[in-house]
Amino acid sequence: MAKVTLDRETFKALASDVRLEILKILDGKKMSLNEISNVMRLNKATLHEHLTKLNEAGLVKKNSREGHKWVYYKLTWKGESLLHPENTKIVVLFTITFISLWMGIIQLLFYARGTLVSLGSGFTPSRFFAENEGGGMMDTNVTTSSSKILSSLPKNTRIFLDENTGVWKAVYQNPMFLYVAVICFVVFIVLLCVSIWRLWENRSPKL
Repeated sequence: MAKVTLDRETFKALASDVRLEILKILDGKKMSLNEISNVMRLNKATLHEHLTKLNEAGLVKKNSREGHKWVYYKLTWKGESLLHPENTKIVVLFTITFISLWMGIIQLLFYARGTLVSLGSGFTPSRFFAENEGGGMMDTNVTTSSSKILSSLPKNTRIFLDENTGVWKAVYQNPMFLYVAVICFVVFIVLLCVSIWRLWENRSPKL
């Protein structure tokens, strides 16, 4: 279980069973003084005194809107952390989870985009390939110079004609980006399962 540091004011606020019960009632909800009074069957004046002490300790905050007479009470992050000590760890875990997803998407985009590779001025496509300027796989019937250029290209390289410049270009798709993307997606799935499990386990108040 995660450790929660308590100051003197918090200790004083938690010294009452009534105030502990108020924290549990407000867990995940915001309620008015009347609603809390009806649930706990306490006098409103007494209840207001307890809520004031919880508010001073930073465990409960008041929400009120201008023009509305009703004041609603809800737990602060500090108050929620007392009931659910794993909250901070779960938030960090979910953050790392979605960072891994984002990294995976970025790596996948890098792989799909590829890297432009210079073919040099000596590259001359074959007659067959020249007649199919829409792009595709390079015909093996090329000049000697072009053949050397092709043999020097790494795998996962596709060749196309830039219609704007009329220059033949090659794009290299580095498989490392794809491998890293797959790893990131696997990490995302594992962390997401762990995060959901921790969140489910942390749903019940620990006080």
